[in-house]
Amino acid sequence: MFKNNLVKILISMVTFVFVLSLNPALAAEKKVLLKVPVCFSTALPGLGSTIPWVAERIETASNGTLKMNVYEPGKLVAPFEILGAVSAGKINAGYATAGYWAGKIPASPIFSAIPFGPEAGEMLAWLYYGNGMNLYQEMYDSHGYNVKVLVCGVIAPETSGWFTKEIQSADDIKGLRIRFFGLGGQVMQKLGASVSLLPGGEIFPALEKKAIDATEFSMPAIDERLGFYKIAKYNYFPGWHQQATAFELLINKDVWNGMSDHQRMVIEMLCKAATLDAFAYTEAIQAKAMKENVEHRGVKNMYWSPEMLATYKSAWEEVAKEQAEKDVFFKKVWDDVSAFRAEYKTWQTYGFLPRPAPPK
Repeated sequence: MFKNNLVKILISMVTFVFVLSLNPALAAEKKVLLKVPVCFSTALPGLGSTIPWVAERIETASNGTLKMNVYEPGKLVAPFEILGAVSAGKINAGYATAGYWAGKIPASPIFSAIPFGPEAGEMLAWLYYGNGMNLYQEMYDSHGYNVKVLVCGVIAPETSGWFTKEIQSADDIKGLRIRFFGLGGQVMQKLGASVSLLPGGEIFPALEKKAIDATEFSMPAIDERLGFYKIAKYNYFPGWHQQATAFELLINKDVWNGMSDHQRMVIEMLCKAATLDAFAYTEAIQAKAMKENVEHRGVKNMYWSPEMLATYKSAWEEVAKEQAEKDVFFKKVWDDVSAFRAEYKTWQTYGFLPRPAPPK
């Protein structure tokens, strides 16, 4: 009996060694569990839903060597603390958008969204095939953050905001208390608004209590989940401040460097796939939400006048110039993306149909 069991054990060991010999890379791989707190509720399509999409696939794609647990905002780390916590190794990964770190890194909002473009296709072109990703990683490295950054999601234009009254001129912006994100928020400040950056879950209560008069957050189908239409009935377009928004997966660099080439490739490929999925999914669901808002919720879809768009653009150009003068790295990134856009403009001008006329 003992001899038979010993033979079985020896056969099993030989089989195991043989299987590993066919793929020695897998034999050397250590299992990694990525614990990923997020900035956005996973119920929000395209914002929070993208990283669970990765988590659902990563174990299969990595042959069981990678696993990912996703934590809702505030459950493991507060949203605005994710970057520091990942860098310090308190958590080994996190999901956010770079503009949330503007208070620490002035150039970070450029890697989230840039007023008046680029749009999603151009943004990804610059990131992947321009110098964007090199500068993105350099930004964190040069500011002392021990993280590896990957783009892991993108969405197309957001709405320009939800307002409780119609905005007829730049004078109506002065003194307005508004939640606004990133570089667009700096534009609104320049025009006289009082700007705050609240996490998604805090915006509706602030509107309800009249702590803010207006807000922007994301696309119509995403904003729908947060219920802004219940209070603010004027939804403005186009989203001049965020024609595209990119999202990031941050991984502690020591953890990243400790992974095998295979594991790193799995994460890179899944993030590119998730970026495509987020873009396609969110593009598919906006029109329905906009129609629901108008037909059943009393919302008016508004389009900024040429005069207001010109006002926003002029203020944005001032903000960009001021930021470039204040911060060396902001200037470096801004010069790079501007040069890319200047070359891209030839393709943009000839390759695309004219825009439909805005509604009157």
